[in-house]
Amino acid sequence: MTRSLDRSAVRPTSVVPRVDARLVAVAGSLCIAFSPIFIALADVSPGTATVFRCLLALPLLVPLALLERRRRLRAVSVTGNRPWLLLLGGALLGVDMTLWTESISAVGAGVSTVLVNVQVVILPLLAFLVLGERVRRTFVLAVPVMLVGVALAGGLVGDPEAVSGPAPVRGTVTALIAAAAYAGYLLLVRLGAGEGQRFAPVAVATAGAAVASFLLGSLWQGVDLTPDVRALAWLVVLAVVGQVMGWVLIASALPRLPSSTGASILLLQPVGAVLLGAVVLAERPGVLQLIGCAVVLAAVAVAARIRAAPPEPAGEPAPRRSTGTSHA
Repeated sequence: MTRSLDRSAVRPTSVVPRVDARLVAVAGSLCIAFSPIFIALADVSPGTATVFRCLLALPLLVPLALLERRRRLRAVSVTGNRPWLLLLGGALLGVDMTLWTESISAVGAGVSTVLVNVQVVILPLLAFLVLGERVRRTFVLAVPVMLVGVALAGGLVGDPEAVSGPAPVRGTVTALIAAAAYAGYLLLVRLGAGEGQRFAPVAVATAGAAVASFLLGSLWQGVDLTPDVRALAWLVVLAVVGQVMGWVLIASALPRLPSSTGASILLLQPVGAVLLGAVVLAERPGVLQLIGCAVVLAAVAVAARIRAAPPEPAGEPAPRRSTGTSHA
């Protein structure tokens, strides 16, 4: 479920410097948009999908982390000064991806992906409670608008027969809890990552997520360590495309984009998930659900742009780098 990325947590440099950053960001967002589709096609338990997603991604992430360590001549550790925060963040990431996977089967791939992006609002609230960071009034005003959108998108109001998914209420609740867990992950990675580290924090957190999702999945719906060939093939594609490629592409593009551009492009991920869910999985969200998705995405766009453009200090030019977030 890498499902996403916060530049305040991880500050990568460009790995594809000669390609237009907008195209790279679009490609990354589309990779992440496919994640819920691959999860649905794998058709395994939430714990199974998350455990394999993490374990299959580690052989790609670990070499990148080790290469990064070699290039950092002053590095004393791959995991930074507080690796326990990264592992704890990884545990929250495991909870996030497991619950999000459950919401995909309950409310649909597209709608669940839109709902889980409310982490864009939850993260600043956590930063306010934990770190005392200031929250803008405009941001606060966006919260009730998003809650209305969540109620509509999740099928909590209107005709229960005109919604996608067999259990929209359960799917909405699990998606919102997943969003809170993902926001906690981003905050802990932000606090635990060493200066200049890019891949190492993600690799460590992914390892923690594998352990947490195995424990949670074993207690809830089980973890199948021997999925059939068809399911395993989709899980491999999920790990490579959604967990690694999407993150690397977005991480390489966001530092080279204006804040508003980066935040806007990242919205292709939930929008793409809704469209792909309709085309690939034949999901048909109701009219009110689609309206709710639009409201949520509008609130996310406002919140992301507010976060991406902090007040400009006197006498200093504002940096033109995106701090948008994404979930996968």
